[in-house]
Amino acid sequence: MANESFDFIQLATPGVQGLAPYEPGKPIDELRREYGLERVIKLASNENPLGPSPRAQEAAAAMLSEAHRYPDGNGFELKAAIAERHGLGPERVTLGNGSNDVLALVAMAFLEPGRKAMFSEHAFAVYPIVTQAAGAEAVVTPAFGPEAAQPHGHDLAAMAELIDESVAVVFVANPNNPTGTWLEELELRSFLDRVPVSTIAVVDEAYFEYAASESGYPDASKWLDDYPNLVVTRSFSKVHGLGGLRVGYALSHPQVGDLLNRVRQPFNCSAPAQAAAAASLADKEHIERSVALNNEQRDVLARGLAELGVAALPSVGNFLTFDAGDKAAQINEGLLRSGVIVRPVDAYGLPGHVRVTVGTPAENRTFLAALAEQLKGVR
Repeated sequence: MANESFDFIQLATPGVQGLAPYEPGKPIDELRREYGLERVIKLASNENPLGPSPRAQEAAAAMLSEAHRYPDGNGFELKAAIAERHGLGPERVTLGNGSNDVLALVAMAFLEPGRKAMFSEHAFAVYPIVTQAAGAEAVVTPAFGPEAAQPHGHDLAAMAELIDESVAVVFVANPNNPTGTWLEELELRSFLDRVPVSTIAVVDEAYFEYAASESGYPDASKWLDDYPNLVVTRSFSKVHGLGGLRVGYALSHPQVGDLLNRVRQPFNCSAPAQAAAAASLADKEHIERSVALNNEQRDVLARGLAELGVAALPSVGNFLTFDAGDKAAQINEGLLRSGVIVRPVDAYGLPGHVRVTVGTPAENRTFLAALAEQLKGVR
């Protein structure tokens, strides 16, 4: 029998030994069990409250009778649909098990001990995770301050000052999670102009569809011919409502795509996920309804927070982040006990801040009423 006192942590690579696992939002069933609640609303994980397109649901269900078959490892149909949507060749498309997966593929292909990855303070948590797991050095650049037009958002001038050919990968989120802040076309292109061609520049557009209506917000997928080192990532987990099926993709130069596919698991997108994603791409009406609801209700939430004396950061995503102060943990606990799940973002270097997903009108009213009760108890 093996020695039960043996420390298996020491067997891991140095990067993994010091790695803290990603903590997702609390699941609904867990909160029900923990507090004996019947009614719970989850506004913690930036999910589409309308759910997936009916056409996507039908397409996924139709694949279940073939569940004993492996999926198309090359994702031919889905890649063709994505390529057509972007006006690109399918050799520029890499499929992922969610866009998190393609971010990890970038790290696997281009990062190792002795190499550097750059990203902003308060940026998406996956960037430091994949960097550390690869054993690479993280270069974390300072974000804008709280008084800036884009509070806590990416300061591309600061990033440009620090970037050089020693940086193998730079991650830029547009818009950024958890702040909701965004970059306009001129400033993002000006930054990409300063990125060495030997540096892989990842522009993470997981919330693209929600942000696309904002004046000046760019579509970086149109710049691939201008920047051969550019990788643009997109997700089906947000506006498409397919978070539970896990599918995303990267757009890149064909040689970069080839390298990503060398480290990609051969069946990383299930057959139901591929079918649902392709069907969702074709359901323009569902996407338009989802974006319209979000834009309307994001304004409702922002006004409701302001009326409670809480200012939200500007956002073009499907969420708002606000400063709940030094009683944020107490407020969050109270919200949980009232059946409302939100997301504290202390781990992003924003102590006291809480992120709330834009829900349905009823969900948003429930959240604002519950928050009002909690604020009464701490003021």
